Amino acid sequence: MRLTRHLLAGAALAFAAPATAAPLLASVFTDHAVLQRDQPIRIWGVAAPNAVVALDLSGEQGLATADAKGRWVALLNARPASGEPLTLTVKAGAETQTVSDLLMGDVWLCSGQSNMEYPLRRALNGEAEAAAATDPHVRLLQTGRTSLPNPTDTLPAQAAWKVSAYESANNFSAACYFMGRDIRNSTHAPIGLIDATWGGSIIQDWISGQGLKALGGYDEGLSVLADYANDPAKGMARWGAMLDRWAARVEPHAANWAKPDFDDRAWATMPAEQFWETNPGLETFDGTIWLRAEITLTKAQAALAATLVLGPVDDIDTSFVNGRQVGSQEGWDFKRAYAVPAGTLKAGRNVIAVRAIDVGGGGGAWGPAKDKGLKLADGSFVPLGGSWRYKVSTKLSDTGLPPHAPWLGTSGLSTLHNGMIAPLAPYGVKGFAWYQGEANVTEAKEYARLMPALIADWRRAFAAPDAPFLMVQLAAFGPQVDKPGVSRWAELRDVQRRTVAADPYTGLASAVDLGSPYDIHPADKLQVGLRLGGLARKLAYGEGLNASGPAPISAVREGGDVVVTLDQPAFVYGSARPAGFELCDAAESCRFVDATVYGDKVRLAVPAGYAAVKVRFAWADSPVLNLYGQNRLPATPFELPLQAPSR
Repeated sequence: MRLTRHLLAGAALAFAAPATAAPLLASVFTDHAVLQRDQPIRIWGVAAPNAVVALDLSGEQGLATADAKGRWVALLNARPASGEPLTLTVKAGAETQTVSDLLMGDVWLCSGQSNMEYPLRRALNGEAEAAAATDPHVRLLQTGRTSLPNPTDTLPAQAAWKVSAYESANNFSAACYFMGRDIRNSTHAPIGLIDATWGGSIIQDWISGQGLKALGGYDEGLSVLADYANDPAKGMARWGAMLDRWAARVEPHAANWAKPDFDDRAWATMPAEQFWETNPGLETFDGTIWLRAEITLTKAQAALAATLVLGPVDDIDTSFVNGRQVGSQEGWDFKRAYAVPAGTLKAGRNVIAVRAIDVGGGGGAWGPAKDKGLKLADGSFVPLGGSWRYKVSTKLSDTGLPPHAPWLGTSGLSTLHNGMIAPLAPYGVKGFAWYQGEANVTEAKEYARLMPALIADWRRAFAAPDAPFLMVQLAAFGPQVDKPGVSRWAELRDVQRRTVAADPYTGLASAVDLGSPYDIHPADKLQVGLRLGGLARKLAYGEGLNASGPAPISAVREGGDVVVTLDQPAFVYGSARPAGFELCDAAESCRFVDATVYGDKVRLAVPAGYAAVKVRFAWADSPVLNLYGQNRLPATPFELPLQAPSR
């Protein structure tokens, strides 16, 4: 095939206007890159408007023409895998750019939050693994952390392809590296791995604005984001109004808690300089707590302009002075400083009130108490004092998530896609690996919409409609329980299972048995990588592997029992019977039941008189798992409705 101009319909290219003497090639093309084998090679960049662009890839030549904005894009002929270094030279007018030591192989994009970001050096035996990461045919690219309200086509200057070595591998995603190494050992082809990760990030921030708009339900947030991109003050005001509407709906009982005449003498107290999780009874609390304190001012002080400074608030605050709202912000480590409008302060008693919302871990106004108070225009400072009065308002498990500031990296809308995925697309890839969900465990129902949307969004962006998408099922984390109950983690794991069951080009690598009730970041990333690698070898390379643990097909009533059919024979380790099966009735009252495994069948004994309507397995934050496949991979947690027996 000759080199041609190619618009790559559906690939969602985003280009900026060219700067003086800017590189001709998009920033993802650097020395040591791996180009995707066995498919036309997409190359693009920016030149002078209407310029003729000449390309040479180690002897294969061609021409392309830039459009009126300087954008150009082309395809080169597909090539097989090769460890022979290639050189790409691009010329346009007097400008020339050359990148060298390119290999033909397979490129995998790894993304997600902290468990995918988790670096090789911190994994089990990590230092030794990093020291041994010296295969010159493995290449690594880390995008770095970039959050933007609008898409960019440019990676940070330090984001460049590197040959695998201790220096490049030790901070690279451990799960991604181990997956890539497993694929390399199996295929013997060069491997390019891209690490685009950010700890604590929600899935909504990794989907493009186009993708979220098509999904529906995010129009107002995207509109606020657009306003923020053009006028931050306007965007922040609109988000604050969204937050107030949410609060009015979920905590109408708190309508008067910011007012200065509200009597808070019955409220408990907490120190002003620590996370609220250090207080008895609040160790695991996520949700909304109101804080109140008083400051006494003289008449002269009250007449001055002032700024309310609170230090950081984990995660979201709306702050009031004498009942007047002075500001809202999101960010657990962002120091709050709000202008207090003239006429707000009074001689004598002044009430500071803060609606603080924690969406996971920590919580509240923290940082040194001496830094909290009113900074007056004459340079003086009136401290808040050493304690808050506080009142628990609502639990996050009851209210759901508040509207996040849509421009905020990790909890915004599309900003990580804009800064970390858009600059990569439509680079040729073999597939994707995804480890995320901890930040969305309170909204499993919405995740069931978002996860397929992200998969479709990325396949569209990279012009790879059938590219394998590999997903890690969340590891165990949180309390172990001795009776059935609600588990947000189990709900999200089941969403992951159902998403994969509905798409033949996806795979689920369970990490449930690799987790710890006490550590959200399990260190055994080697097993995660090997499980991802096995899925890749099956889905992307056609190896005849059984790369997943047992998963349910059906649950059917048979006489006085329930029979669960699995997609493969299962085995019980450490006991005669599998743990973790339960039946639930229509009132959502569930109970553990005895189970027996026969090949791919699990027979559950139904208690006499119990009207079960569904079956659950491993339905807990940190379940006990002893049911595995012959491949030593754990059975997936699940929930299934019971079917009537066929006639």
